[in-house]
Amino acid sequence: MHSGGSRHAQSHYDRPTLTDPVDARLLILIPIFEDWAAAALLLVDLDRALHEAQLRATVWLVDDGSMEPPDPAIGTRGYQALESIHVLALRRNLGHQRAIAIGLAAAHEQFRPTAVIVMDGDGQDAPNDVPRLVAALRECGGQKIIFGERRRRAEHAMFQAFYTAYRWGHRLLTGLAVRVGNFSIVPAAQLDRLVVVSELWNHYAAAVFQARLPYENIPTRRLARLSGPSKMNFTALVSHGLRALSVHAELIGVRLMVLTLLLVTVLTAATLMVFGMWLMAPSAVPAWALSLTGVLALLLGQTVASAVVFVFLVLHGRSQPLFIPIRDYVYFVKTLTSLSPAASTSARIG
Repeated sequence: MHSGGSRHAQSHYDRPTLTDPVDARLLILIPIFEDWAAAALLLVDLDRALHEAQLRATVWLVDDGSMEPPDPAIGTRGYQALESIHVLALRRNLGHQRAIAIGLAAAHEQFRPTAVIVMDGDGQDAPNDVPRLVAALRECGGQKIIFGERRRRAEHAMFQAFYTAYRWGHRLLTGLAVRVGNFSIVPAAQLDRLVVVSELWNHYAAAVFQARLPYENIPTRRLARLSGPSKMNFTALVSHGLRALSVHAELIGVRLMVLTLLLVTVLTAATLMVFGMWLMAPSAVPAWALSLTGVLALLLGQTVASAVVFVFLVLHGRSQPLFIPIRDYVYFVKTLTSLSPAASTSARIG
């Protein structure tokens, strides 16, 4: 596909124009980590769904540092709608959010798509919903990012309970409801903006919201995995949630400061009330009054200290060098390899 040399070397792909239909050069971006069996099954279902909708697409599998290479047969199965299958190999495992960030930046510079569909590789994002994303993008004139809103999930009850708790915590800290994941379609106009959003390094959907890019949601249903056990456990869910919250650090900081001021006001009033009761007591100072005053003073000090520390951490984070996807993605990409017989080439990017 892309010849070696400078990252800014000329590509044989032309930049999309405003007159291009959204599916003229459709790219499907799928992050994969040690999940090639599920990806192989997904591609078959994806090809069927696209063929029935009379759509065609190219697929990039972003290999997030897998130890096992993909089966070359994945690209030789006689697909009807999938024009070619490529593997964008990363130098190390980064996690699916950062793999998506690198994949989007590389796609913008190396492929020049009219639209990019982002979906998970385990089959939980329904292939039949891909044509619906394309149709929704057409309806808005190709100007908005379309997310698949999760209406039903297929995970076990314990996972769903933790996920519900995360959604409530996210809503409390940021004021924003969590309804979407990675499953989406990004038009070229918004991809050009998204690849310079530094928050994309931490969380894809949160970066879209933080950058105030236009978007819409359509209802979708999460399916069961096609193969193997899920890699999303409690630890991974907490890590994923913290990444999403980190994008909104300044917003969370402001809300915590307001909450701190309210708590300081309440605790100060309570402390003064106890102190007044102490002064007005006709006999010796009650033990409970001394204990309560000490507890309130301790809570007051801890609340103020925690808020100050958080604010300084946010300010310190803002002073650090930022990851700019379109500028820095080349440091993490090893090769871009085609698995399709018609274009079985491998190129090093950077």
